[in-house]
Amino acid sequence: MSPFRPLHEAWTVRSASGDVRAPAPAPVSAPVPATVPGCVHTDLLAAGLIPDPYLDDNETRLAWIGRTEWRYETEFSWDGTGHEHVDLVCQGLDTVAAVELNGVPVGESANMHRSYRFDVRHALRAGSNRLTVTFGSALEYAERLREELGDRPGAYTQPYNFIRKMACNFGWDWGPTLVTAGIWRPIGLHEWSGARIAEVRPLVTVEDGTARVDVHVRVEKTGAAEVTAAIKGVTARAVIPGDRDEAVLTLEVPDPELWWPRGYGGQPLYELEVTAGEDVWRREIGLREVRLATGDGAFTLAVNGVEVFVRGVNWIPDDCFPSRVDRDRYAARLAQACETNVNLIRVWGGGLYESEDFYDLCDRLGLMVWQDFPFACAAYPEEDPIGAEVEAEAREQVARLSPHPSLVLWCGNNENIEGYADWGWQERLQGRSWGGGFYLETLPRVVAELDPTRPYWPGSPYSGSMDLPPNDPARGTMHIWDVWNERDYTVYRDYRPRMAAEFGFQGPAAYATIRRAISDEPLLPGSRGLLHHQKAVDGNLKLAAGLKPHFPVPESFDDWHYLTQVNQARAIQLGVEHFRALWPHCAGSVVWQLNDCWPVTSWSAVDGDGRRKPLFHALRRAYADRLLTVQPRDGGLALVAVNDTALPWRARARAVRHGFDGAALAAQDLELDVPPRAVVTLPLAAPVAGPGEAASELIAAAITEPGGGDLEVDRALWFFAPDRDLRLPAPRYDTAAEAVPGGLRLTVTARTLLRDLAVFPDRLDPDARADDQLVTLLPGERAEFLISTAGLDERALVRAPVLRCVNDVVVRR
Repeated sequence: MSPFRPLHEAWTVRSASGDVRAPAPAPVSAPVPATVPGCVHTDLLAAGLIPDPYLDDNETRLAWIGRTEWRYETEFSWDGTGHEHVDLVCQGLDTVAAVELNGVPVGESANMHRSYRFDVRHALRAGSNRLTVTFGSALEYAERLREELGDRPGAYTQPYNFIRKMACNFGWDWGPTLVTAGIWRPIGLHEWSGARIAEVRPLVTVEDGTARVDVHVRVEKTGAAEVTAAIKGVTARAVIPGDRDEAVLTLEVPDPELWWPRGYGGQPLYELEVTAGEDVWRREIGLREVRLATGDGAFTLAVNGVEVFVRGVNWIPDDCFPSRVDRDRYAARLAQACETNVNLIRVWGGGLYESEDFYDLCDRLGLMVWQDFPFACAAYPEEDPIGAEVEAEAREQVARLSPHPSLVLWCGNNENIEGYADWGWQERLQGRSWGGGFYLETLPRVVAELDPTRPYWPGSPYSGSMDLPPNDPARGTMHIWDVWNERDYTVYRDYRPRMAAEFGFQGPAAYATIRRAISDEPLLPGSRGLLHHQKAVDGNLKLAAGLKPHFPVPESFDDWHYLTQVNQARAIQLGVEHFRALWPHCAGSVVWQLNDCWPVTSWSAVDGDGRRKPLFHALRRAYADRLLTVQPRDGGLALVAVNDTALPWRARARAVRHGFDGAALAAQDLELDVPPRAVVTLPLAAPVAGPGEAASELIAAAITEPGGGDLEVDRALWFFAPDRDLRLPAPRYDTAAEAVPGGLRLTVTARTLLRDLAVFPDRLDPDARADDQLVTLLPGERAEFLISTAGLDERALVRAPVLRCVNDVVVRR
C-alpha cells in the first residue's frame, strides 16, 4: 500500500492579525501549542487564553476570534524517498486557507465541506520542512462576497449563505455564534508511484436473489493500470489504458444476505477490496436496494421492496467544534437514538457531511441516514465561486458516501424552497439567484451520474413540484412549526402529512447541565445566563404559552423546569403517536431534534452534555415496535394498535374508564388482530369513551393476554381534560431504595393516582441518571427506577425537586 504519513504533531497557532488581546488575558500573536485535528477555539481554550465558550455568556466576548486571521505551523523531516509523487492531503480545512510549504504556496481552500490534495514534491526538501496554513476570517470572507454578489435573504443576519462552511457556526435558534478556523480533519503526506486509487463507488442493485455491485474505480496513474475488485469470493479485473482513468468492474453475489434497517432484519456487511498496482482500497459495504415512492403525493421509503415507516430524528452537529466528536462520542449518541427505537437519522442541512465513523456506525446499527446537502434557511448565490464549490463538494461527498448502505436518501436543502415560495424572498431577491439551480439541476444531476441507486429529493419541505405549495401536508415532506410558534400542541392532530419531516417542541436541558454551564444566582427562568442559553426568538414566552393551556403558572424555577420538560415530552409523544396511527397514509415522523451542540434550552431529546431529557423516554414509548394509543376518531375515541414488526400481532386488550381513586367505571374487551407492518383502529364504546366527570376520570387501555413471546407493550392513557382542570389528588406514595449492581433501585408504590412521576437524580450527583421518566400510576400500582449511581442521599432522592409528579403542582395552586 502506498505510504501515508499523518502530520499531526508539533503544531502551533498564533494570530496573524497582529497583537490581538481583547479579551484574552495574554497576547495571542505568540505561538501556542495546537492540536491537529482541531480548531482555534479549542487551542486557545487549552492554552488558558480564553474562557470556555459554552459557559454563561462567554460566547459574546469571543466574537473577535471569528474576525481574526490565524496561522498554523509545524516542522517535519523528510528523507527524500524516491516516489514519483508526494501529495499533501488535507481532509478538512476550515475554511478560507492558504497553504505554504517552505515558503512556497502550494494550495488554497474556501470550503469546509471538501478535502484537498496538493502536489508538494517540488516544494519539499530533504531534512527539515516547515508547513504553514493561514486561515483568513470566514466571516469577513463571506461579508466581502455578499457585498460583491448582492445580499440574499435568510433566517439570520449572519452571511452563512456566502461561504461553504457549517452554517450553524454563525449561530442558530439553538446554537451559539462561534465562527471557527483550523485544520479540522486529518492532514498528511501521501507518497506514491505508478497508480493511485482516487475514487471507488460501489453501486448496489438487487434482483432475483442476486446482488450486483458495479464498482466504479477512478485511478490517477502514469500509464496503463490493472485494477481488480473482489467481494465474497467473486473477483473481476480490468485494464485501464493510458488515455483513460476509470473502469467499471461488475461483481454478482448470489444469494446475498441483505442489509436491513433496524427492526426489519440484520445488517451483514461484506468486505470489498479494490487494487490498482500497489494501492489497495478496502471497505465493508452492505447489499440492499432502496426506493422512494412519490406517486399521488406519497413519500414512502422502501428497502429491499419492503415499505418502511420512518421512526426518525433530526441530527445537528454534536459539537460546535466538530473535531471533538470522535467515534466513541458518535457511538454514544447513536446508541441513544437506538434506545428511543429510532430507525432513521436525518443529517440536517445547516451542519456537515459527518465523518466516516458516523456512517460506519449507522451501517452497523441499521440506522438509515437521510442526508441533506448543507444548505439551510437562506437563499444561496449560484454564481462562482460558490457555484463551482458546490459542484465540486457534491461530487466528492456523493462518491465518498456511496459505499454506505445506511445512506438511503439525498435531500437538496432544508427549508430553502419554502423560503423562496412563502417567506417573501422573491421580492427581496429582485431576480438574483437563490439556490434553485443547485436543488433542481446541479445536485440531482450529480446524484444521477455518480449514485443512481439512491433517491434524491430537492428539499424539505417540498411537495414534488415548484408549481405546488412546498409545505402541503398532502404531498411529499412537511415541516410543522406553527405548533411550537403559535398554537397548542394538540393541533398536531389536525395534520395528515405524508411525511412529517420536521416538528418539535422546546424544553430545558437537564438540571446538572444547566448548573455546569450557568452560574446565575438565583437560577430563574428569566435570569441572565439562562436567557443567554435560550436562542429561540421569544423562546421563554413560547414555553410559557405552551404551558398555559395545560398547567397552572409555575411558582418557582423547579416547577418551571419540571413542567416545561413534561410539556415537551407530552407534545412530541402526542404528535408521534398521531402520525404513526395514520400509516400508511403518513409514512414517517422525523422529530426535531435528537441532540444538542452545547448546553441550551432547545427541542432536543438529549442535551448538550449528553443527558437524557424526559422527552427521550417519551420518544422511546412513542416509537416502540408495537404501540397502543387512544386517538379521537369520528366524533369519539378509538384504540389504535400499531404493529411495526414482521409478525402478526394477536392479543386481547381491555380499555377501562377509571376514576382517579382507581375504581373501574366502565370496561371494554377488545380483540387485536394486526397484520405485520400495519395499523388497526378499534372504536371505544360510549360507556368507556364518555366520561361521567371529565375532571376526575381517565381511560387506561392495556394488553391483558399478549400470547406467547409477544413484545411488552406500554398501556395507553387518555385524560379527558388538561391537567390544570383536573381534580388530581394530593400525591401519596411509599418509597423504597435498595442497592443493586451499578446503583440503586428506587421503588415507588402509589397510594393515590400519580401523574407523570419522574426522578431527577442528577440534582444530587451530575453523573446519576434514571432509566425511566414520566410514569403514571393508578392507586396500588408501583414503578421501579434504576438509578445509575450509588451513594446518593436516599432521603433527598425521594423528595422534591428530585422526585416529582404533576400532582405536586396542580394540587398546590
